[in-house]
Amino acid sequence: MANASQTTGELFKAKAVTEADIVAAVDAFMADPSTSAFLFGEGYRIDLAEAVRAHEWASVTTANEKATDHLKRAAVRTAILLARPEKV
Repeated sequence: MANASQTTGELFKAKAVTEADIVAAVDAFMADPSTSAFLFGEGYRIDLAEAVRAHEWASVTTANEKATDHLKRAAVRTAILLARPEKV
């Protein structure tokens, strides 16, 4: 059974979070980088802004004006997959 100490990537492997959930989280961050509470999966919440801020590559890449949208999205996705959401 999935638990809150798992990363989003582990929850994805356990099928507690779907690909659509991850895409929606990336889209939400890209639309508003200050998004702090995002609900997804089987009752999980993640602070998107903190997940990106805590991941050095994602933080640097999203702040880089010369980085492409594709690269920024990949960095945000990586940060989200490595973050540890909380069960709500």
